[in-house]
Amino acid sequence: MSVILQDYLPVVVFIVIATVIVLGLMVAPFLVAYKNPDAEKLSAYECGFNAFDDARMKFDVRFYLISLLFIIFDLEVAYLFPWVAAYREIGLFGFWSMMVFLGVLTVGFIYEWKKGALEWD
Repeated sequence: MSVILQDYLPVVVFIVIATVIVLGLMVAPFLVAYKNPDAEKLSAYECGFNAFDDARMKFDVRFYLISLLFIIFDLEVAYLFPWVAAYREIGLFGFWSMMVFLGVLTVGFIYEWKKGALEWD
């Protein structure tokens, strides 16, 4: 019987440690969190307007523009990871095709920057 318990002892230790960590992470915010938020902290910060406002109000197009720019440059990074992983196998053609891709994105970024799309006034 003690041989079986010795085999499962690491599993039991792992479960106990995981439970302690999970409980600690669930209780810590209640002990450490700031309790008196002000109006600024409770205001809308993602979309720029209150969530329970009139549905027919004008929506600033800059939110869409910034989100589209984020998606474009996020996809650029998503294409860079497999390119780096297969860098030795793709040769010079793969290298220069990625340089063209990055060049087009850089030109687009400079164009958006010069047009003032990234400015938030």
